[in-house]
Amino acid sequence: MFPNVPFGFVTQRGGNMSACRKKLCMIMMLNAFVCLLVCVSWSLRRHKGGRHSVRIPSKRFWHQQEKSKSFWNKEQQRLDFIFNPIVNSLLSSDSLVELPDWLNDSGPPDPCQPDEKVPMQIMDYNSLPKGFQDFLLHMRCRTYPMLINQPHVCAERPFLLLAVKSMIPHFERRQAIRETWGRAGVVANRMVVTLFLLGNTSPVDHFPDLLGMLDHEAELHKDLLQWDYRDTFYNLTLKEVLFLDWFSKHCPHAQFILKGDDDVFVNTVGIVGLLEGLSEKKAKDFFIGDVISDAWPNRNHRLKYFVPESVFEGRYPSYAGGGGYLYSGELALRLHNASRQVVLYPIDDVYTGMCLKKLGLAPEKHAGFRTFDIDAKYRDNPCVYRNLMLVHSRTPQEMLTIWPWIIHPELDCQ
Repeated sequence: MFPNVPFGFVTQRGGNMSACRKKLCMIMMLNAFVCLLVCVSWSLRRHKGGRHSVRIPSKRFWHQQEKSKSFWNKEQQRLDFIFNPIVNSLLSSDSLVELPDWLNDSGPPDPCQPDEKVPMQIMDYNSLPKGFQDFLLHMRCRTYPMLINQPHVCAERPFLLLAVKSMIPHFERRQAIRETWGRAGVVANRMVVTLFLLGNTSPVDHFPDLLGMLDHEAELHKDLLQWDYRDTFYNLTLKEVLFLDWFSKHCPHAQFILKGDDDVFVNTVGIVGLLEGLSEKKAKDFFIGDVISDAWPNRNHRLKYFVPESVFEGRYPSYAGGGGYLYSGELALRLHNASRQVVLYPIDDVYTGMCLKKLGLAPEKHAGFRTFDIDAKYRDNPCVYRNLMLVHSRTPQEMLTIWPWIIHPELDCQ
């Protein structure tokens, strides 16, 4: 447009054009301001005349949550209110929010005393298995005395902590694990620590008195953790939350945790190799296993996983099969905090899925975790186990057979 004028040189004509633009902008802004005044004035006149005035809602903006018909869901609704920061701030600010009567706590002052009101809240309570009834009566209790502790077992900050769910009579299983995949010390140049998680036995469950043998085992191996609660299938969730609490106090620097039953076989060498390749970002929310998705509660009262609709309604979140799963120590600390906001549930792996969901996470499926076993035709193939991370279930004798297949370098699996 101005071929003879170099860049940056303002001509007289350009200066006049800039001034014009400024005047035009000022005129447009003035017109907009006048329009705004007219609109406000018109609105005020209509409001004063009583027509189309702003209506103040007669109802409170906070809608009280409808009471669930299922016992667990109702308990969870109560916890959600307790831990909801928005509700707490509204209540503390003397707002119009009021909690419905059914959310008020009517349990015993001591949460570890049996809640005698539970049977009246579950219509088919008397038809439930005795262990299930016991769980429901003590569902709010989360603190139990520790009988055997190993407070210094993680002094060397293990890379991998193997936390194995066991029971007092399972001496043979624990010893087989110690001699195979749970051998503590340095594995593949990484520090590995093994712990067995135990509750207590009760005469009503028809267990013999084995405490003398257990004390000897604890002194000999120094790898047992035991709490004084009734060790039943329905209390496996309690074992989970007690372990997370112990971990947060005594082993918070362990980088990874493998949590599994005492009848699984674990390729510890393969696990360490898998973990060494993780980035720091990936490790933060790391949780893998044999994932079950879109599952509903089992309503068959003949199965041990039976949960009636009177106790729980809805679909389960995605969860990893409780036979064994692998997650980061950092995530374990967050799960510990999340578990305080989730009501105990009688199926431990589902409960862990609930805690993950509370954190906005879900477990990741890994093909190497086979909690429902592998095809029979592959079970005696040594090379198959080289590519697995965990398989359920195996006897102590089978563990002793399989472990050499993992550690012997002369095995050719090309």
